[in-house]
Amino acid sequence: MKRIAHAVAGIGMALLTATSAYAGPRLDRIMDNKTLRVGTPGDYRPFAIKTGDGTYEGHDIDVIEAIAAELGVQIEYVQTSWPNLMDDILDDKFDIAVGGITRNVARISRVAMLPGYAPFGKVALVRKDQAANYNSVDDLNQASVHVIKNPGGTNEKFVLEHLTNAQVSTHEQNAEIPGLIAEGKGDVMITETYEALHYAKADSRLAARFIDDPLTPKSYLGFMLPADDPDYLRVMEFVWDLLDERDVLDDAEERWLE
Repeated sequence: MKRIAHAVAGIGMALLTATSAYAGPRLDRIMDNKTLRVGTPGDYRPFAIKTGDGTYEGHDIDVIEAIAAELGVQIEYVQTSWPNLMDDILDDKFDIAVGGITRNVARISRVAMLPGYAPFGKVALVRKDQAANYNSVDDLNQASVHVIKNPGGTNEKFVLEHLTNAQVSTHEQNAEIPGLIAEGKGDVMITETYEALHYAKADSRLAARFIDDPLTPKSYLGFMLPADDPDYLRVMEFVWDLLDERDVLDDAEERWLE
């Protein structure tokens, strides 16, 4: 993940310390208010999850807090949802979105995204005692299989495109679906590599299928930003690379993804 030479560090720091007169409107607002508004659904372990006391934790939370510290600003978390994520960022409800967001053409055609991390593919979370039944998409795409999906994201898109014969129901709270599968209220949750591994490790009733041979080609996650201020994007990209050089990104990966 080492993508930037140390020689450019001075240039990047000059961007961060430049007066607001030389910055774009979004960067001006963030630096003047000393606040970075961070949108997240907060329901996707291990990237961002809202805890019982209303705070957030996870890989993306560690990274965005390190970014805010480098900028010298505080974070204001803004609750969003997967169905509303794009509309909310385009409506200027927050300055950046985190929480396990897939980088894809549909998103990058409308907004900007920071460099990709956490390579993954679509996999299935199932009950351990039924895991041997699921060895292909065809095995999942049966009328006898009950798939529970969360609305608004790429997991739902996969279900609607590939599991047309299965029984499909929608549950609004993504973080609750693994428990429903474990309790036998559904058979399959389509998710991504890291979330499936997390829940399979946390609940002995569950198993992650297709980890070594995912149902989709490899993709990457990324932080999503409005594309309305080139100065803001340039500074955020620099800070990301600076944290990469300092091994902050590796530390977050080691803590949450390994």
